Amino acid sequence: MASHTVPRGRASRSPMASPRSFVWFRRVFLTLLAGFVLLPVYVMVSSSLKPLEDVSGKFEWLPTGLTIRPYFDIWETVPLRKYFVNSLIVAGSATVLSVIIAVFAAYAVSRYTFRGKRVFTVTVLSTQMFPGILFLLPLFLIYVNIGDATGIALFGSRGGLILTYLTFSLPFSIWMLIGYFESVPRELDEAAMVDGCGPLKALIRVVVPAATPGIVAVAVYAFMTAWGEVLFASVMTTENTRTLAVGLQGYSTQNDVYWNQIMAASLVVSIPVVAGFLLLQRYLVAGLTAGAVK
Repeated sequence: MASHTVPRGRASRSPMASPRSFVWFRRVFLTLLAGFVLLPVYVMVSSSLKPLEDVSGKFEWLPTGLTIRPYFDIWETVPLRKYFVNSLIVAGSATVLSVIIAVFAAYAVSRYTFRGKRVFTVTVLSTQMFPGILFLLPLFLIYVNIGDATGIALFGSRGGLILTYLTFSLPFSIWMLIGYFESVPRELDEAAMVDGCGPLKALIRVVVPAATPGIVAVAVYAFMTAWGEVLFASVMTTENTRTLAVGLQGYSTQNDVYWNQIMAASLVVSIPVVAGFLLLQRYLVAGLTAGAVK
């Protein structure tokens, strides 16, 4: 039998290897894309390190006089600390409530059969079809009427804003966790119940740890939804309950706009979201992928 030999130059090249021209095209394209994405960040950082007179006119790409004074002035021009605390309380509370309610609701839908299950899931998903601005006036009237009738101050309070953000993040959170819980084998629940666990204990001790990536993805989504929302926060809050997204408008006055302080405050506001995303990126990607595939 004749033996066939493969030329040495071709043996080292994989049949799936990319042509050299495509490799260079990909590198150039990704470099340009990264530059396009990072360009606004560079503008923000460079503007935040300039005196006000240097950012009021034509933008200079290579700053000459740099100062960190805007990072100290942002706390004096507007009550940024109070807005920061309000945002943390509102976004954190909305996230915790959204995760807790979504976990129980999604577990019930994925593990049990009950009348109206199909209607419930379709209704939850259909709420994402409508733009949020449609609910602004109805929620405003509901909060005002509840306050007049019962004395419970929902309008202008943190509780009312938390409830508002909960109505936005909860439907998507439930829908996403339904798909993720259904990817968790039911045998885990059955094994836990054989060991003496009830449905609630099986959920907490077995299903929730197995669904950690999906729960983290839901938590990140709920937090980002509440942290950067502007429209409802500008209508549903007062001076004492104003959040960061609305408080940044305080750097713009009738006489001038403190562009360097706006850029510095925007970077400070972005730190919690960016840090949380970097820390939870591994869980976030896994959770989104599992929920989408299911």
